[in-house]
Amino acid sequence: MARLFRKADDVPKRSLWQRIKDVALADVTAVARRGAKEGSLEAVEELLLDADFGVPTTLQLVESLDRAAQRGAIRTHDEFLHELSTGIRNALLSGNADRELHLAATKPTVILVIGVNGAGKTTFIGKLAARFRRAGKSVILAAGDTFRAGAIDQLRVWAERVGADFVGGKPGGDPAAVAYDAIDAGVTRGADIVIVDTAGRLHTSGNLMEELKKVARVIRKRLPDAPHETLLVLDGTIGQNAVAQAKTFAEAVPITGLVITKVDGTAKGGIVVAVHEAIDAPVKFIGTGEKVDDLEPFDAAAFVTEVLES
Repeated sequence: MARLFRKADDVPKRSLWQRIKDVALADVTAVARRGAKEGSLEAVEELLLDADFGVPTTLQLVESLDRAAQRGAIRTHDEFLHELSTGIRNALLSGNADRELHLAATKPTVILVIGVNGAGKTTFIGKLAARFRRAGKSVILAAGDTFRAGAIDQLRVWAERVGADFVGGKPGGDPAAVAYDAIDAGVTRGADIVIVDTAGRLHTSGNLMEELKKVARVIRKRLPDAPHETLLVLDGTIGQNAVAQAKTFAEAVPITGLVITKVDGTAKGGIVVAVHEAIDAPVKFIGTGEKVDDLEPFDAAAFVTEVLES
């Protein structure tokens, strides 16, 4: 599997695990004797918070490490790494952890893509469409972002690049109408997949969130069981603000999966765990770069290795 993280500017960085060892594990046996409240796990807690795991997840991980230390399961660096890795992996696999994209029994499958400005929605849509095209699926891209200058043209270029059909409206037009027309075209043409882009909206804007609800309602009106997937795209570099965004979007529309973009090698990958636990939605894709193939289906075990050891 390709590396999930990109090293920023190719500057060597100390991995999260290296820093945990440096700060917290000079004497591993002390962890077992003193536990989290008095010993080295306090430093681990600080490092996990700094890596954007968030308070709830960090507390769970530290408590789990403390219990393992108290029962004598941590005597070496390797045992500590194993316990920490297991805790992170279990957090990612808790609750709703189904990372598969679910296709409709009857064509077309409708995928609604949402998120704030700059998260990388349109680029993700292009990459996802390319994956479907490589699998032999016919795809329609719907330019539901009618507000951002150039958004319609940007998605049209992606459609041409990957061999997908395209449905767009006029700048400033009704996004819900674009979605409706695209699904109508998908039904008429027998398309396998319809992917609907949406305007990047600030999660604090009530009017825009109401508009998103309207888009979802209109999609259901045209195809009662749609959207079959609603994927929230989040920028992995924005830290705990991604949790706030995810919670607000989840209040507006049911989210079936998360896409985390711009995850790099700065040991901030904990946000992936934090967002999953915050809204109980599975992480389905990780964006790893700007190229059309820079999109990885999420693998919890591989992710844990990368977030700790990269």
